[in-house]
Formats: sequence, C-alpha cells, structure tokens
Amino acid sequence: MNNPFDNSLVSVIIPVYNSGKFIAKTLDSVLNQTYKQIEIIIVDDCSTDNSQQIINDYLVSHDNIIYHRLEVNSGAAVARNKALDLAKGKYVAFLDSDDLWYPKKIEKQLELMQQKKAAICYTAIEMIDENDNLIKGKRNVLEMINYKFLLKNTMIATSTVIIDRELTGRFQMPLIRSGQDYATWLMLMRNGTLAYGINEPLTSYRKSSNSLSSKKYKNIVKVWRIQRYQENINSIRTLFNACSYALNAFKKHYF
Repeated sequence: MNNPFDNSLVSVIIPVYNSGKFIAKTLDSVLNQTYKQIEIIIVDDCSTDNSQQIINDYLVSHDNIIYHRLEVNSGAAVARNKALDLAKGKYVAFLDSDDLWYPKKIEKQLELMQQKKAAICYTAIEMIDENDNLIKGKRNVLEMINYKFLLKNTMIATSTVIIDRELTGRFQMPLIRSGQDYATWLMLMRNGTLAYGINEPLTSYRKSSNSLSSKKYKNIVKVWRIQRYQENINSIRTLFNACSYALNAFKKHYF
C-alpha cells in the first residue's frame, strides 16, 4: 500500500472560534517558521467576530493556507478532526488560535523526531498574557515520557505537539467537549508509544485573565472522566491519578 502522506509536509492544525484579536499574530508565527514545507489548515467553528475577514486577507497572499468553516458550532474536537481529515502531511502540528511559535520550533522538533524515530514530540512553553507580556518563563519538560507518567502529570501542551502519522497511523480526537487533546495523547501512547520533549520554550502559551481557581476543580473532573471512560481505568486508581495530575499542574503553574 502506498504511503498516503506527503513525507516532508507539516500540516498545522488551527481551530478558530472568535479569535480575531490574536489570529494574525498566530498565523505570522507559523509563516515565519524556518521550516517552510508546511500547510496551514484553519477550521472555523462558526466565529461571529472578524476572524473570517482577517483570515481571508491571508488566503489572498498565501496559497498554503486552507480555510474551512463548520456549518454548526461543534467544539474544538470536531474542528480539529475536520482539519485532520484535510491534512496531507505525514506530520501534524497542533496550534491554538491565540498561541505563538518561535521561528525554529518545527525545524528543531523534526530534527529530534528523525533522530529518535519519535511518533510524538512536544516542547517547553512560556506563558504570556493577552498583551504578549511574559507572565512566566520556561516551564520545564522531560526529555521523554510514557503513558504511565502522563496519567499523573500535565506535561504536553497542545500547541507544542507534532505527531508523525506514519508511525501512529491516522487518528481522530475523541469527541468530548473538554480535554480532547489530553485524551488523544493517552490514546496514542497506551500501546507503549513514547513522547519526546525539547526543554526549550519554543511556544508561547497565552493565559487568559479568567483562568482562575474555579478551573482547577473542572480539570480534576475532566482528567477523572477521561481516564475512567476513555481509558477504562478503575475508579480508585483514576481518582488517585486525577489528584496527582491536579497537584503537579498547580506546582508547574505557580512554583
């Protein structure tokens, strides 16, 4: 069977919903990559702001940008899955519509992935506010993690991830409203696949002003549900894992 992917192409997947304030900066950070063999797949989840107008300006001048607008607001999982269907690259990279990449992000990750024959690669992040001001410097990551580690730790930030679909096969994100990214990493790693990290902040993660403590409880519930119902782990172990996950997340964000 012929390889259905373009082996040198990185498909950058960007779900968009009312992202007019940041989408231009996000797109510029992709277009400024030193690795140039990329396509950008934007799936618009029925934005009601000026996102589409801004994206249209980019479509005029960049033939490597693909834009698709969903007919019904469906959530990030559906948007990302549509982009995965459209992606032609062997490599898929995820990027949220308000985050930013450093210019050598893709280049450095592909170099490591080819060296390690890695299916999944992620990087360290730094945190910025809505005005691009640095909130927190590098959040360290390990050089390699496995499935067992990921059950108890928040280590893989979505906007840092590149996946080699020749090694994982085609995949779709679970259709859950929240945490579909975390559920995807677990799904891809449960068979023993390792994820390799670059401990360098190649991604700027934008932390919104409303990410406060009420979100922490929701995160515990989210992790519990994913492990219990997506990974079929027993409830006692799942509760322990979720509490460990929340504690580790708190340490990384505030210490």
